[in-house]
Amino acid sequence: MSPSNLNIAFIGLGAMGGPMAGHLQAAGHRVTVFNRSAAKAQGWAQAHRGQAAASPQAAAQGAQLVCLCVGRDDDVREVVAGPQGVLASLAAGSVVVDHTTTSATLAREMAQRCAEQGVAFIDAPVSGGEVGAQKGQLTVMCGGDAAAFARVESVLRAYAKAVTLLGESGAGQLAKMVNQICIAGLVQGLAEALAFGQRAGLDMPTVLKVIGGGAAQSWQLDQRGPTMLEDRFDFGFAVDWMRKDLGLVLDEARRNGSSLPVTALVDQFYAEVQKLGGGRWDTSSLIRRLK
Repeated sequence: MSPSNLNIAFIGLGAMGGPMAGHLQAAGHRVTVFNRSAAKAQGWAQAHRGQAAASPQAAAQGAQLVCLCVGRDDDVREVVAGPQGVLASLAAGSVVVDHTTTSATLAREMAQRCAEQGVAFIDAPVSGGEVGAQKGQLTVMCGGDAAAFARVESVLRAYAKAVTLLGESGAGQLAKMVNQICIAGLVQGLAEALAFGQRAGLDMPTVLKVIGGGAAQSWQLDQRGPTMLEDRFDFGFAVDWMRKDLGLVLDEARRNGSSLPVTALVDQFYAEVQKLGGGRWDTSSLIRRLK
C-alpha cells in the first residue's frame, strides 16, 4: 500500500475523528467521510476539500483503507458489517483500521468477519486526547496481522507520533485498557493530593511546580493539575466516555481473572461525578467529589 495518494474512507467525525481525517487529507490522500450527522460530514468536506458520503458503504466504495472512530461496540458492528456497512462495498485486499475504543472480543469478531471477505482488520485505539488529534501527536496501539499493519503504519503516522503493533487481533484494545487503568488511578491520586494540599493551606500552584520536578511528575500532574486547582473541567476526555472504557476494562478483568480493586473503586467515583451533572466534564473532575 503506497504511503501517499490513497483512497481512504473515514467513518466518524467527532472531536477525535474530524482532525484525524483532516491530517490524512492534508497528507495528500483522497479522503471520503461519513458521519451520522450529514451536516458535520458536509462541513468537514468543505473545510478540507474532501468528499462526504451518505453511508459507510458509499464512503468505502473504491477505498483501499477505511478508518473508524465511532462510539461503542455496536456502532462498529453496524458501520463494518451492517446492511450499509463498509464490507458491503470494500474489495478484497483492503484494510479496516478501527480507532474506536471497544472490547477485545469485538475486535476479534470484526477481524474474523472482515477476513471472510479478504479484508484485513486492525484494532487501533488511540491515546492523546483531542489535543493529540488536533496536533497529529496521538499514540496508536494496534492488534492484528503483521503484514496488514506494515501496509498502513506509515499512513497512520499522519496523525500519530507512535504507531505500534502489540500482537494479534484484540491486543490493541487490551493495551488501551492498560492505559485507562493507569489513568484512572493517577487521576484519583492527583485529586486526593490536591484536595489534601488545599485543605492544609498550601500554595498549591507552587507545590505542583516543586513536585513536578521529582518522582511525582506525570502528564496528568503537568496538564491537569493546574486546571483542577482552577476548578475547570469543560474540556478533554469526558467522564461518560471514561466510564464506558472502564466498563470494558472491568468486563475483561472478569473474563481473565484480574483483580482491579482501585479501578473498580474509581469507576464508582466517576458514577458519583455523573450524578453531580458532570458526565461531559473532563476526567480530572474527580476532585469535585472531594470539595
